[in-house]
This record gives sequence, C-alpha cells and structure tokens, in this order.
Amino acid sequence: MTDVRELSLDCLMDILEKGKYSHVVLKKALDAHGELSKRDRAFLTCLTEGCVERLYELDYVIDCFSKLKTAKMKPLIRELLRMSVYQIKYMDSVPDRAAVSEALRLAGKRGFGSLKGFVNGVLRNVAREYGSVSYPKREEGFSRWAKVVYSMPVWITEELLKEYGEERTERILATSLSARPLSVRCNLSRASIEEIVKSLEGQGIGVKSVKDIPSVLILEGYDRLSETEAFREGFLQVQDISSVLAGLSAGIKRGDFVLDVCGAPGGKSLHAADLLMGTGHVEARDLTQEKTALMKENIRRSGLSNISVKVWDALVLDVSMIQKADVVLADLPCSGMGIIGRKSDIKYKMTKEQQRELSALQRKILSVVWQYVKPGGRLVFSTCTVFPSENRENARWFTEQFPFTPVNLKEILPKRFWGEGEQTEETAGEWLQLLPGERETDGFFIAVFRRNEIL
Repeated sequence: MTDVRELSLDCLMDILEKGKYSHVVLKKALDAHGELSKRDRAFLTCLTEGCVERLYELDYVIDCFSKLKTAKMKPLIRELLRMSVYQIKYMDSVPDRAAVSEALRLAGKRGFGSLKGFVNGVLRNVAREYGSVSYPKREEGFSRWAKVVYSMPVWITEELLKEYGEERTERILATSLSARPLSVRCNLSRASIEEIVKSLEGQGIGVKSVKDIPSVLILEGYDRLSETEAFREGFLQVQDISSVLAGLSAGIKRGDFVLDVCGAPGGKSLHAADLLMGTGHVEARDLTQEKTALMKENIRRSGLSNISVKVWDALVLDVSMIQKADVVLADLPCSGMGIIGRKSDIKYKMTKEQQRELSALQRKILSVVWQYVKPGGRLVFSTCTVFPSENRENARWFTEQFPFTPVNLKEILPKRFWGEGEQTEETAGEWLQLLPGERETDGFFIAVFRRNEIL
C-alpha cells in the first residue's frame, strides 16, 4: 500500500525545499502511483497543494508554539510539521490524534526518531490551542495581515493595492485560496458539443455549459481526466475560460496562417487550429525541445493535422516569416499572478525585480514578432497576470512604437466580461483585464492589434 502522507511529504520536500514546480511534482507523483484510489489521490492533492497555498500561515502558527523557528528547523521536520498543522487546521476528515501519530511515525521512519518528542510537543500544543493564536491585525497594516491570512508576499499585496484598492485586492487574495473549477475547451472540428457531453456524462462526469462560450465545459466528479474517452480521442483540451477568450478575440478565419511565438503547452495553438476547421495552418513555437515536446504530445492526442511545431527563440527575428502571418499569437512570459490559485508556488518564486525584467522582456519580444504580421493582419498580446506594467502599459507602448491600431474587443467578446463605469481604454474595448474569480476566470489580460494597411 502506498503511504499517501509520506508521498505528500516527499512532494513538499521537492517543492518547498528544492524549489521544483508544484504542478510538475504533483503530476509526476500521481502518474507514478496509478494504484491510488480516487480518495487517496484527492487526499494527496489537497494536502500537498494546501500546504503550499498556506505556507506563510502554517509557519506563523508553528512559530507560535515552537521555540525553534521554522526557518532553522531541519528541512524534513519543517515539512512534516507544516503538513501536520495543515491537517489539524484545515482537514476536518482527519482527527487531530491521527495527524499527530502519523507525523511521529514518519519522523521515526525517515531517521528522525530522536526528534519525535519535539514533533509531538509542537503538534499537541497546536491541536489544543491553535484557535487562540493571535494573528496580525488588519488595521495595523493590510499587507502584513494578508501575508499571514492569505499567505501572500508583502510586495505582491502592495502592488495589487496600488492598482485595485483594498476591497478588490482582498477578493483577489481570497480567490487565490479557493477551489477553482476545471474548464475544458472542446475541439469542435473533431466532434460536436452534444457528442462530447454525451461521452462525458456516460462515464459519470458532471458537465456544465458556460454562458456565451459554447466550446467550453466545466467538469465535476471526474478522477483521471486522461482516462476519459473524450480526452483520449482528442476532443478536449484543459484550458481556462480566459485563455479561450484570447483565441476567440484573434478573429481567425478559414485559410489563415497563424503563428504562435510562445506556444507551450499548446492550448492557444490548438484552439487556433480548431477554429480553422481543417483549413489553413498554425505554426507553434517555443524556446526549448522540452517545451515543444509537450506541444507535440498535445497535438498528437488532438488529432488535428493543420498544426506544426518548431523550436525558435522569440527574441530572434526569423526573416522568412516577415509579413507572412494573418494572425500572430503572443502569449508572453509574465509573472503569472493571475493563476496563483492554480500554481501557488509562483507567488513565492517571483520577486519584484523579476517582474520588472519580465515586463522588459515582453517589449523585446514584441519588438521582433510584430514584423511577422501581414498588413491588415492581427497580433494578439496576452498574459496570465494582473500587473499593469506587464499588461496595459506594454499594450499602450506597442501602439506608440509600431504601425498597429487596437481592435475593439467589445465587438468580439461577450458583454458579461466588461465592467461598467467611467470611460477608460478598457471600457472602450481597447484591452480586457480579467481579475481572478471576478468573472469566473483566472486573472488574464488580452489586447488585439491590427497592422495598418498603409505603412
């Protein structure tokens, strides 16, 4: 029998001590242990993701009950305490005594029997008294309070406050800790929505449609999506609603040539190929063999034939592509602050300086790839973040530097994704900034530009 708690401990060691990406580590663990029951898979996912999501809060609670602070503990003991405190505080299905006894068992099993007394003392005190822990007070500093309550680095909260104010910032922070539904885009060139829904429901999966976006479904009650008939046949691609909107905004027509300059893992490239309905062609590019291999696997499963993959650095001009593309997709590297509800470790890895460097990198890429667009063609600039310096400021810079005009997205995308209020570039439709959870999407930015016919 696989020891699920020990498996979670190993995942946390990889993620929080070795700096590996949480979604990669967890997927690898789940794939390697196909014998796990649906319940055990859910337990492993909940415990591992929960510890990463609430890292700062867990350390704060532990430090309230331990003279030796978490930063100075042995790595395995630190992760063992984090996962045990998470079970005590957030997993009602786990009795406190079970969380403590399992921690002691694992400490002994992993060669730390001499520290079982320390682990026992800390966890028993947490179990008895965690409700009395005095958290920072909101009125004494929102960012300091949010660091513990929402496990959010102070610099991120302060950047959000500057742009969105306290109320909207707190909604963003709360969404980062809430469960997010799984949305999939259907390849309608491969099967009808009715056929796909029938297949999914026939395998006991709950299916909900999405208003105004008929190609997207919300799935519930599934275990291994990869084992469903619809997924194996290439009828589905896991993709958030926000990402689908980027594809819909591109105005792709039958027969178009579409170039995706930063395509991995391939969701937008595949969407473009599907929108072409068997015509035209999509070339999806990315920087490394590893990234393009992931795209190739998704393409193989999709069954779409009008798409190819190429390793290419988007910073390097490809003279053979100048003015060849009807549509250029530029979903550019960003800080990822719009998807921290799905990839929580991003918030701990990113720094303010790195965020600034990414904003500058976007401008460098845009300075190259605009040349691939035909006169009259379109360039779609998108990111999965919420910071203006990576989004609207770069969109505005782009139109000032190059021969492009913003496309009115209000004429393309559903009305419900647009806010009301004073006239701005956004309410005028020049770009769309989605915030996590506000419109049932991840945080995402979309701007579309048409290249001027007369140069």
